[in-house]
Amino acid sequence: MGKRQDYISWDEYFMGVAILSGMRSKDPHTQVGCCIVSPTNKILSMGYNGFPLGCSDDEFPWEREGDDCNNKYFYTTHSELNAILNYRGGSLEGCKLYVTLFPCNECAKAIIQAGIKEVVYDSDKYADTPSVRASKRMFRAAGVTVKQYVHTGRLVEITL
Repeated sequence: MGKRQDYISWDEYFMGVAILSGMRSKDPHTQVGCCIVSPTNKILSMGYNGFPLGCSDDEFPWEREGDDCNNKYFYTTHSELNAILNYRGGSLEGCKLYVTLFPCNECAKAIIQAGIKEVVYDSDKYADTPSVRASKRMFRAAGVTVKQYVHTGRLVEITL
């Protein structure tokens, strides 16, 4: 008997970890997850969108709109930045980042500065926004490879 043939691919595995990480987000509107992988396919770090350590998600706002610092955008940290900041092992030079939503311009800067060389994303629902257009421009200029995750249609189920 030969080896099993229906195992999941690296892209399915790492995007699955990013999706699972996003499920930790308490944001009622958008849950984004991220997984950073070494050139030898080792998971180095994960992150999801949420508030910084010490900032209670019961005390800070989750609203999308609001004046005078009363919306989530002043306080939340995106999944990509969280994954980069969560890594304590040294350099991320040459790594690959899997993320469920195309990175904004601020996260793109952090990805580039960290030395990450490839971004695999799932959704690009904000493709026409200035933030994402700027991200794509910076990625091209910095030589970061960007590719959209290709869904296989495979059912992957986790029962807890």
